[in-house]
Parts: sequence; C-alpha cells; structure tokens
Amino acid sequence: MDEGFCIIEFFDGPHGPDSDYIHLEANAAYARHAGIENVVGQKLREMVGDEADAWIERYGKVLRTGEPIRFQQELVATGRFLELAAVRIEPPNRKQVAVLFQDITARRRAELALAELNTTLERQVEERTAELMAAEETLRHSQKMEAVGQLTGGLAHDFNNILAGISGSLEVMAARIAQGRVAELDRYITAASGATRRAASLTQRLLAFSRRQTLEPKPVAANKLVEGMQELIERSVGPAIAVETAGAAGLWTCFVDADQLENALLNLCINARDAMPDGGKITIETSNRWMDESSAQQRGLTPGQYVSICVSDTGTGMTPEVAARAFDPFYTTKPMGHGTGLGLSMVYGFAGQSGGAARIYSEPGQGSMVCIYLPRYGAADAAEQAREIEKGEAPRSSAGEAILLVDDEPLIRMLASEQLEALGYHVVEAEDGASALRLFESQGPFDLLITDVGLPGGMNGRQLAESIRALAPDLEVLFVTGYAENAVLNHGHLDSGMHVMTKPFQLDHFARRVKALIARTDD
Repeated sequence: MDEGFCIIEFFDGPHGPDSDYIHLEANAAYARHAGIENVVGQKLREMVGDEADAWIERYGKVLRTGEPIRFQQELVATGRFLELAAVRIEPPNRKQVAVLFQDITARRRAELALAELNTTLERQVEERTAELMAAEETLRHSQKMEAVGQLTGGLAHDFNNILAGISGSLEVMAARIAQGRVAELDRYITAASGATRRAASLTQRLLAFSRRQTLEPKPVAANKLVEGMQELIERSVGPAIAVETAGAAGLWTCFVDADQLENALLNLCINARDAMPDGGKITIETSNRWMDESSAQQRGLTPGQYVSICVSDTGTGMTPEVAARAFDPFYTTKPMGHGTGLGLSMVYGFAGQSGGAARIYSEPGQGSMVCIYLPRYGAADAAEQAREIEKGEAPRSSAGEAILLVDDEPLIRMLASEQLEALGYHVVEAEDGASALRLFESQGPFDLLITDVGLPGGMNGRQLAESIRALAPDLEVLFVTGYAENAVLNHGHLDSGMHVMTKPFQLDHFARRVKALIARTDD
C-alpha cells in the first residue's frame, strides 16, 4: 500500500474522557508520509502535544457520530501537509478509528506559492492600474497642449495682425477727427469692428480647446463652418499640404456644438497632415446622406437623414488592423513624442454624443478618409432659427421695460447700458451681486436680469440669479461672460429661463437677444 495507514484507539486521560489516543497498528508507509518512525504504541499527546487537540477534535467526532471524513491538515511537528480519510471501526465500544493518508506537502506548497503569486499579481495589477490612470491623465493634458501648440504660432501671428489693424484704425480715426475729416471714419470703424470679430473667433477657439466655455448645440451650416476654418487649417498643416474643400450644394443643416465640430475637424486635418510627412493634399467634403437600415447598421447609426463631413488625405494609409484600432484611446502608430493617440478617439466620442458616428476608410498606400455623420436638423426648426438671426435694425423696447444690468467691468456696463437705453429700455446698473440684490428689492420689478458670471464680493452671477428668481420665479436671466465658467454654470446645464452669451458680442445681436428674452417674460 502506497498510502500511510494506522489504527488508533481512544482512551480517557488527564484532559477528560476520550482525550487521547494510542496507535495500535501502522504500516511501513506511515513513516514515509508522516515523517514519524516507530509510531505503534505511541500516544498522541506524547508525540505532538501542542497540536493534539486539533487531531482529537477531528477523529473524536468520527468516533462519536460514526460519519467518515476526508480533510487536509498540517502535521506541524514534522512540517508535513497530509490528506486524510478516517472511518470508525465497529462496534463503537471498541473506540477505534482507522486512518488512511498521504503526504501532499509538495502539492500544498505549490498551491500556497500560487496563491501568494496571485496575491502579488493582484497587487501589481492594482499598482499598474493606478500608474496607467495617472499616465492617462498626463496624456490627456499632453494631447490638449499638443493641439494648442500646433496653433500657437498661427494664432500669435493672427493676433498681432488683428491688434495692428485695431490700433492702426484708431490712430487714423483720431487723426481724421483732429483734421475734421469725419466723413471717412466709417471705413476705419468697419475695419476695427471686423478685426475685433476675428479676435473673438480666435479666442473662442482656444477656449474650446481648453474646455473653458459653455458649448451649446445649435443649427450649423457645415459648408459655412468649413469655409470659415479653411485659413486656420491651412496655417496648422503648413505650406507643404494643399487643402481643398468640396461642399455639397443644398447641404442640410445639422444640430451640433459648432466649437466641438471645429475641434474635431481640426484634429482630423492634423492627423491627415501627420500621415503625409513629404507633403500631399487634404480634401474636406460635405454631403447629404440617406441611411437605410443596412447602411445605418454598417455605420452604427439609426436609419434616417445625415450630413457627412469627410476628411481625406493622400498619405500612407492604414492596414485593416490599424484602422480597426484607430479610434481606441491612446492607440497611435506615431513615433514616441509625436502624438498621444487621443485625437481620433475625441472625434469618435464627439460624433457619438451628437447622435451620429465616425468611420475610417483606408488602404495601405492609398491614403485615408475619416467621415463624421451628424443627424440632419429639422427643416422647420432651421427656418425658424434663420428668422431669429435675420439682419436688420436692432429691435427697440416696446414699453420701456426695466433691465437690471450687473457687471464688475465699468466699460462693459457703460456700453451695454447706453445701447439698451438708446433702444428705449430703463436700465439699472450694479457692480456686484450684493448691490444688485438690494437694487432688485428696492427698485423692482424688472423684466430681465443681465449679469456677468464672475462677480466680486462672494456672490457669483449664478448665485445672484438664483436669489433673485426665488423672489421672481418667472424672470428671464441672461449670463454674459468672457468665458463661461462651467462649474458656476453647472457645466452648461442651465435651468429653464437661464441663457448664456459669451463676450465679446455684437451689440445689435445683444439687443435682439434682450428683446427675445423680454418677450418670453411677457408671455
């Protein structure tokens, strides 16, 4: 018999009834498995006193109940792990138990080593996961800085040109006024205003990259957006890359966040540039797409009408394996230090959040094309939106409505107040939240609250609006700010009746917005 075997007999001892046992029989394999020689005639408590109670408990239960058991236990005295089976020898009054066992020390140690290894691996995985999360945050920041860095040179050049245009126009206007030649001022006023609008556009683009403005979806004419970005794209990709556009006639309107769409388009063009280190051509193409069930399913869309914006290049192209992973976060085939792999994943996420999708079409050596599919905006809604922004004379007040204007910048307050008063509104000004609240209580009621978001004195614009609307729940609120502080504005999720305009803005646009909001209050 290869297994160790013995018969034990219980007897009463100093520790109580059946508190010890003696080995009556044992085979030769006993010593080999248990590590104890000449066991016959030995008493348990004399052999292994410190661990005797554990063995008595095991075998004593077999003796009392007659139920066989199988178990594993360490024989501490010899350092052996044993796998054992025990059965009572009948009749019970013989007080004997037969034991069959084998040494499993090697297996047990392997199991313990494996368990320790698993624990170590789990700890290492946790540590590695924490490192990867920290690296991910670093890479996200790096990607943002990379995108901004690619624009810095062009933006600095543009801002210097804009400032030169504004300051030059002002100097010429001052000279013409001194000479009495006021008839020529319109030309320079128009030039300075145009330069200001260009500066505002560039500023908003930077804020969009740094996620420091409140971005709201609205009807967007994709052709016009692409046309407006062409100069910026050409500057970003460099002179070795030709940029062509092919806008579809009668292109539908889409309902998206225009700033994020610009961000996505720029990311695609920069990616295309990187695929053409020796120069080439980027083509930006728009079109209307009817997606039936089959076409929609292939692109991960629901059937319907979509506007597609595709960016294609004449670069190196991608293998099917690379194209399949291109939208994965942090996946990149660029050399170390030349990209983080976040650009396409940001495009993919933006398209999905907008109710659309993004897809890649590419072959090695044949270039690549990335298409963004965006849902069509309802024609009736688009027409209504167009009517709202029609050009024309700024609308005047119909009944001398009262407006509470709050801004800590005196120049902004003066310009806005003069524009509104010229249109027939009654304007009450305040420079901080506390004084605005006092004026509302003492000089109200008001038909509209216009407030900056970042105000001094411990009460920001959002808190002021909430305090005033507690007194006048139906009052419309217009936040105006240099950048919409997302935390203050609840990350863009404003309550009903609250609206945002970002500085700088055209005063006639501002007047139209005021008129529309007062009309809502009157309704």
